[in-house]
Amino acid sequence: MEKLTNKEEEIMHILWKLEKAFVKEVLAEITEENLHYNTVSTIIRNMEEKGYVSHKAYGKTHQYFPVVSKEVYRKQFMNTATKKFFDNSYKSMVSFFAKEEKISAAELREILDIIEKKK
Repeated sequence: MEKLTNKEEEIMHILWKLEKAFVKEVLAEITEENLHYNTVSTIIRNMEEKGYVSHKAYGKTHQYFPVVSKEVYRKQFMNTATKKFFDNSYKSMVSFFAKEEKISAAELREILDIIEKKK
């Protein structure tokens, strides 16, 4: 899977939320910037070329929908991040979050329970 840009990722989250949408509906969900309709349309078409989005045509109008689920994208993203930043070590990744106080001991116990139940 080709990596999405930050703006593509933002639009992808909108499409996951809406499940299917016309460009004007996506545009209405973007709150941080004042993007032009044509810009959003171009970004979505680029995402379609990358294989993340497809469309259904209604005359000259297109309704877009995700073809890559959030779960599949998350897994790919996490695998890439773990490889790049933590030398492919999930232990290092969890340790990082523990040291940064982004995860509590109680949450770590919950994770251990999940791991133990899988065995």
